[in-house]
Amino acid sequence: MDEEKTQIEYLSVGANRHTAVADWSQDGLVAFGADSNIALWRPHGSQPRGVTSLWPGHKDTVKAIKFLSRSEGEDDEQTSYLLSGADDHCLKIWSLSPDGGIAGCIQTLQEHTAAVNCISTLYEPRRKGSTTTIFATGAADASIKIWAFDGREMRVLQTINPKPKFFPLAIALSRFDEDGEALVLAAAGTRDIVQIFVAESKANPEFQLQTTLTGHEGWIRSLDFTWEKTKDDGAGSDLLLASASQDKYIRLWRLHRGRELPAAVANGADPSLGAYLPGKSPSNKAHRLKTGGKDFTITFEALLLGHDDWIYSAKWFTSLDTGILQLLSTSADNSLAIWEADPSSGIWVTNVRLGEISREKGATTATGSTGGFWTGLWSPDGTSMTCLGRTGSWRVWDYNREEDQWTPRIGISGHTRAVTGIAWAKNGDYLLSTSSDQTTRLHASWERKNTWHEMARPQIHGYDLNCIDSLGGSQFVSGADEKLMRVFDEPKAVAKLLGRLCGIGDSSSTAVEAMPDAANMPVLGLSNKAIEAVDDDAEVNTSTNLETDRGVLDPGTTVRKSALEIDHPPFEDNLSRHTLWPETEKLYGHGYEISCLAVSHAGDLVASACKASSVNHAVIRLFETRKWTEIKPPLTAHSLTATRLRFSPDDQYLLSVGRDRQWAVFEREQGTKEGEGDNDNNAHEAPPSYKLLQANPKGHTRMILDAAWAPSTDSSLVSFATAGRDKTVKIWRRGETDISCVTTITETHPVTSIDFLPRLNKDGQFVLAVGTEAGKISIYSLDSTLLAVASSFALRPEYVNPLKIDNPY
Repeated sequence: MDEEKTQIEYLSVGANRHTAVADWSQDGLVAFGADSNIALWRPHGSQPRGVTSLWPGHKDTVKAIKFLSRSEGEDDEQTSYLLSGADDHCLKIWSLSPDGGIAGCIQTLQEHTAAVNCISTLYEPRRKGSTTTIFATGAADASIKIWAFDGREMRVLQTINPKPKFFPLAIALSRFDEDGEALVLAAAGTRDIVQIFVAESKANPEFQLQTTLTGHEGWIRSLDFTWEKTKDDGAGSDLLLASASQDKYIRLWRLHRGRELPAAVANGADPSLGAYLPGKSPSNKAHRLKTGGKDFTITFEALLLGHDDWIYSAKWFTSLDTGILQLLSTSADNSLAIWEADPSSGIWVTNVRLGEISREKGATTATGSTGGFWTGLWSPDGTSMTCLGRTGSWRVWDYNREEDQWTPRIGISGHTRAVTGIAWAKNGDYLLSTSSDQTTRLHASWERKNTWHEMARPQIHGYDLNCIDSLGGSQFVSGADEKLMRVFDEPKAVAKLLGRLCGIGDSSSTAVEAMPDAANMPVLGLSNKAIEAVDDDAEVNTSTNLETDRGVLDPGTTVRKSALEIDHPPFEDNLSRHTLWPETEKLYGHGYEISCLAVSHAGDLVASACKASSVNHAVIRLFETRKWTEIKPPLTAHSLTATRLRFSPDDQYLLSVGRDRQWAVFEREQGTKEGEGDNDNNAHEAPPSYKLLQANPKGHTRMILDAAWAPSTDSSLVSFATAGRDKTVKIWRRGETDISCVTTITETHPVTSIDFLPRLNKDGQFVLAVGTEAGKISIYSLDSTLLAVASSFALRPEYVNPLKIDNPY
């Protein structure tokens, strides 16, 4: 492999589920937190490439992201900046390169003593030649800090400790009036109040609490300011504040200059006051403020009702063409809504509602549901919006002006927790991944665009998934924290989708036509069941009366044929509902959680191991795939959990490594024919068995985490590599008498994953990929005769934090 020719082909990662975790810049770049990294994505790029880069720096979950606005008159070569806050208590500022990537971290400060939850900046163009930008952060240490950034470094100007004490979850910062220097800061969080702080001067801000807004009945998740342009030139514009709460309501507040109340409030003409809550009337109390010799009032403007669960975010947008003010809200009820004020009555109504209907009737966030949309973002021009779902995926909608409707387009998706196993299909057509987020995902290349996407989600489970391997082009087996393994077969819908979009297989073959249409997972079960698709005009049951439901299809278990016939990578709702694979077998025998498994290259054997603290459970069990029965007795060698199993390229050997610091090699024994001696033609070769060839109880000085076989055309030259927490990779070769270590590669961090390229490179050398706990991937070229390191280079460490590395066949 050549360093110059090695490049990132595909990045798949899910976003952290927090309201302030993402921002969309004026340059069209979306940045979001992905575990402890920052992911960058261009939703409107020339190609739907998804995540373009992934940058580390934080040591814990990133919760808050915000771009700093570009200065007036700055050209495209001018540096712009990105702020990030995380659970590691740190605030970082990053410089962005002209091509939309991160150039580097300028400064890291740890002024907060707990997780940084939210960031707000002044939404104003930084005037050319200006030297200071003001922004605010809220953290779980129950403090709000005001910062200044002069283009070189950040510094704290003020620390606010709200009283009564609460943990800030949302803050919003703005000028008090468009032609003045006074600033206003709204802060809210784990109480049902919004506190308003005022500073008289941007040059030397010193915020003071002036009033507290009441009315919400739950924690407040989002705050956002905007200007209401009452005239074409903006003169006389009031400042509007939107507050979104877990009480399922959005409240709008009007900040008006002068002692006189706004006309609607003064006349008592606000149509929302007392109109919706029986027995309760939203207060129309006027909160009076004074700053810089000017008087202001804050009054309750409107109550927005329409969501059925917690509201996580509310974001303003003002159309540059029409001047219409719109509010985008996202909720745990699996919907997003766009609100506008009716021109004649002034009543705020839902103009657009998108999302999906929850399959769990009556489930809410308060009762344990984890559904919904965590945050929503407007594109810079307001013609697109994206929202983050509970699966870590981003959904995108574009506005079609001709049809006056919002249409979905391809977003991005990825695992939201550690990826614990990956496996290529035996022919290398697609990649399977499994994760602690309890999903298995299928990734493949879209031929038309030459870009990679998640094409199917074969397994959505109730346990954390630990390992996976392919049984062929249309079957795989996975293991989880449930003591058993499950085998899945490809459904017709996925086979035809991969054929149409990826050119994989023959979608018109007899084998594909014999497959079930799709699969469905029962509400109270863990096993995917095969189902048949129904015609689009088939009657679907929407009744809750059991006596009238007979003979009518349940919408929760129904798949329409049209939903399976798409010409693009599936959207998130299709992935989670229509691309499941039916389960065909369960493999029992282990007493504890499955830790690793491997499938022989011939596909006739599955080897597996489970978590163990004794010799009795640290066994390797073999299952044959013809009748799915266990081959007994199990293989014994380890005393603690086996961490990796690998069959040699010719299936002649089985390699195992474990937490007991040892490796073991088992050699295959050929069996006799089953039914031999009978007068029929039903004789089959008995399942092969393995016997221990050699074990090394001191293979490494600390636990061994991974192992890989070197490719070889000569079965007598048995070579493999092991990787350990002792920061070494050891290359082993079988000699005339035993297997011994011939090369040791030392790394700077514990080695968590390794794999060989399954062929020699152009120079006739082995190629070994090595991944460490620090996220570094190194590529080594080894002399195929001496197994000594011939050359090496490191991939950029900012892309991945590898647990497993594999290469296609």
